[in-house]
Amino acid sequence: MSAQLDRLSTVLDMAEAVVIGAGAGLSTAAGYTYTGERFERLFSDFAKRYGFSDMYSGGFYPYDTLEEYWAFWSRYVMCNRYEPAPKPVYEQLLSLVCDRDYFVLTTNVDHCFQRAGFDKQRLFYTQGDYGLFQCSRPCCQETWDNEKTIRAMVERQQNLRIPSELIPHCPNCGAPMTMNLRCDGTFAEDKGWHKAASRYGDFLRRHEGMSTLFIELGVGGNTPGIIKYPFWKMTAANPRATYACVNLGETAAPVEIDTQSILIDASADEVISLL
Repeated sequence: MSAQLDRLSTVLDMAEAVVIGAGAGLSTAAGYTYTGERFERLFSDFAKRYGFSDMYSGGFYPYDTLEEYWAFWSRYVMCNRYEPAPKPVYEQLLSLVCDRDYFVLTTNVDHCFQRAGFDKQRLFYTQGDYGLFQCSRPCCQETWDNEKTIRAMVERQQNLRIPSELIPHCPNCGAPMTMNLRCDGTFAEDKGWHKAASRYGDFLRRHEGMSTLFIELGVGGNTPGIIKYPFWKMTAANPRATYACVNLGETAAPVEIDTQSILIDASADEVISLL
């Protein structure tokens, strides 16, 4: 790994632009694990009653009532959005790029980048934000901050239920709210989403043909059309670009960009700490 790491460090130092593509593996490296000890510590009561064994499965469980649904989701959002990440991986990453011309494209919805101090104007959260509600229908392309409501749900839930009066409803049509997460065709792309998408497009256009590092951190194969495939395509189109893939157990690049690629089979936190 040392040779590839040295090459990545050199490319990072010389790059005129850095485009970070961040997936779930980066937040896992920061300690936001959804299984094992952390799940047992935070959700053992839900696991015992409903039979699921990880937080992700709990998010898709068919709860009988909205009181149960929001009891789970409020605790889930609290520990993965409003409580600090166990490890300072995002802060360490910021120290590597804060003085560079960078932009972040991420499928993560835990808001770790902004909480670590990354410039909000340089972030595009494509898949939503645990910190936002949207209409479940949806009747509109709007979102609402949820921190105050989520904290009240966590504080007041009993017997794995929240009080009925805390169930959030859309202020426009009265339908129940849901999380602003891209799970199906009902995902609401609000004004903030479109502004971030425009800023990302502008960043790419302004740096077209320049010495650019496209670096993936913890990006798997679930949604390759968002980060991975576009990074490959943009690297292939720019002979001055470098594509770096940092992912434990899952690194790859097409032969067309083989000489422009840096593949490091390691966790993101390990690599970031060594750069």
